Amino acid sequence: MTAFKTLCLGLLALLPAAASAAPLDLAALIECRQRVADYAAVAPVVADPLKAVANGLQPLPQGNPFMTEFRLATPLTVFGQRTEYVAVAGASIMAILDLADPRPLAKTLALEDGVDNADKFMAGRELVSRDVADPATGEPMIESVILSLSTVKTHPGKTLAGCTYSLDLPAEEEAPAPAPTPPAASVNVAPAGGR
Repeated sequence: MTAFKTLCLGLLALLPAAASAAPLDLAALIECRQRVADYAAVAPVVADPLKAVANGLQPLPQGNPFMTEFRLATPLTVFGQRTEYVAVAGASIMAILDLADPRPLAKTLALEDGVDNADKFMAGRELVSRDVADPATGEPMIESVILSLSTVKTHPGKTLAGCTYSLDLPAEEEAPAPAPTPPAASVNVAPAGGR
């Protein structure tokens, strides 16, 4: 067998493994059309530059220490806006849109204003809040999916639009209020003998 045939057979053997790894659906993730389990596939991709590039994400120098930014190999359209840039920050994935004023888009998406001043705009809305079980422990959890828009000083003239996916512990039930203590017996009782 020639070296070329060996190389070709080796590459063919890799194809099923590569094909089984589903590519990230960035538009669906950004527009909150996925679940927490789908978002879990993002972390290993953005943590490894080779995996990022294989998924069409070119890592960029970080202009903001709180988010990792990427240029897309193929632009996408989210919320009716075309973009070539996305950012990931913890449990959030966002498109970086060329929108200086996010307010019209926030109104279109029926988002609730959180902060609206000259320096900062933030608006959001929880789209999903459902009881689930932690796949690893079976512990009850709440799956939350929140759509949000914001501006950030490191990106003037831009709007970050995207989704936050999280699993949270349910709120602890409030402990019942302690029963009222009966009043103490009076200590001003006259001693026997009338004194």
